[in-house]
Amino acid sequence: MNSTPLVAGHAHGDGHRHPAHQFETMEQQKETSTLGMWLFLVTEIMFFGGLFTAYVIYRNMYPAAFAAASSTLNVPLGAANTAVLICSSLTMALAIRSAQVNQRKKIVLFLLLTMVLGTAFLVVKGFEYHDKFVESHIPGDKFKPFNFVLENEHEASVAYAADPLYQRHAEIFFSLYFIMTAIHATHMIIGIAILAVLAFYSRRGKFDSGYYNPLEMTGLYWHFVDIVWIFLFPLLYLLGAHTK
Repeated sequence: MNSTPLVAGHAHGDGHRHPAHQFETMEQQKETSTLGMWLFLVTEIMFFGGLFTAYVIYRNMYPAAFAAASSTLNVPLGAANTAVLICSSLTMALAIRSAQVNQRKKIVLFLLLTMVLGTAFLVVKGFEYHDKFVESHIPGDKFKPFNFVLENEHEASVAYAADPLYQRHAEIFFSLYFIMTAIHATHMIIGIAILAVLAFYSRRGKFDSGYYNPLEMTGLYWHFVDIVWIFLFPLLYLLGAHTK
């Protein structure tokens, strides 16, 4: 029996599927892995929930600074990344569907497309981070001589721009922005690595209509990461769009 977790349950010479040694049946193995993934996602929801709660609290405390800071983000790039992730969820679902109908070559194709879209998201995010660095929107005094400064010419904010507290409040926004988007990007990188492993095993014919549970579990993870971004985009990017 193959001891590799990703391929546990693969067909043996008799053409039948056998569960890993700790399970009695393939159905029990699938139910256990599904429960485990959902429990993991619950912990992820609680983790991101804490970040979202912190964001909402600080936003209500410093609405002017948060709106002005948000207005400096690149909405078109953020919207493009949203579209990229929605497409990646589609390709991930198509990879699972391909396994269900025994189209093994398409499994690899759609997994690779999902990886490409995920990588495109990270590249765009890298350009955004670079822009924030150039604009001196990196929070924290330790980044001197790149001192944080928020220059906002909008009428609603110009009266506050010279206030040191206003600048500090804007720094809080960018601190949350970098923390939340960097953690999300880290999840994307992990997901791409998992997809690469799945593509490798798919190329070797490990998944078909009889066994594709690893694809389903990875799909749940990938869809969760996409959903997190769908919440991040309006909270971070669209908050201050009306001030432009």
